Amino acid sequence: AEAEAAAASTAAAGPMASLLESVRFPAEWPFKEGDFRRYDESDDREFYAEPRFVTHLDEGALAALTAWYARHLPPPAQEGAAVLDLCSSWVSHFPPQYGRAAGSALRVVGLGMNEAELRRNEALHEWVVKDLNAEPTLPFADGTFDAVTSAVSVDYLIHPRALFDEVARVLKPGGLAAMSFSNRCFPTKAVEIWTRTGDADHVVIVGAYFHYQGGFAPPQVADLSPAPFGRSDPMYVVFARKLPAPAPQSPAAAKTKPKTQAKTQTKKQQKAAAAARAQQPRGQDPPQQGPD
Repeated sequence: AEAEAAAASTAAAGPMASLLESVRFPAEWPFKEGDFRRYDESDDREFYAEPRFVTHLDEGALAALTAWYARHLPPPAQEGAAVLDLCSSWVSHFPPQYGRAAGSALRVVGLGMNEAELRRNEALHEWVVKDLNAEPTLPFADGTFDAVTSAVSVDYLIHPRALFDEVARVLKPGGLAAMSFSNRCFPTKAVEIWTRTGDADHVVIVGAYFHYQGGFAPPQVADLSPAPFGRSDPMYVVFARKLPAPAPQSPAAAKTKPKTQAKTQTKKQQKAAAAARAQQPRGQDPPQQGPD
């Protein structure tokens, strides 16, 4: 608890916090197929076959992420709300009030690679075992979730564009998608563009995934790196909300436009007829005005 409080107070605005505000993304998707190759292209199911009941970041960075979740996820008592944790493991780093162990009304679903890890995750009410690099689709109906999270795993995605389309699909309008990461990874399984770039580039890369999907508000970044920098692992969350669905046009509004056009057309015809009459000699009828 003390670590979470310290993280919340010291990580409010790190040096990366405004980075995405100045980014101007190119008009077209800037990544190449080679950017998503990996040093180890072997089957991911083999790599993740053995459970790893360890955390890959230090306490300060993980506490900062938990505190951020507490401020941004739907409250655990919210009836009918649901959160999807992608690339989930034996711990989701959610606040302790979330999940089946706490009896929260909010439903937490995990999707990950190792069933033994998922079964041990006390935050999850249910889980799905799936390799998103083999098939980047989500087995859920449209508009199922209020939030989608992924902790320190976005750097392993080889089909980010397809998966972010799926994230947008399963989110409710206004729902939150949050991708957290640090500077730690399995380098042989991280994509090539990630391993040859640094933290600031990683923020922009994940921001681009949101930007080019097209269904999200402009992405933002939370720099949660515990201060002073260098004494703890850095922690960043790039996040965005799904745009609301366009408001349907009411039948009344749809009827108003044709009527207005009809009135305008009639006035045009009347003016044309009057102009024609003015140009005709007395006693001669003007030509008839047909429809435009």
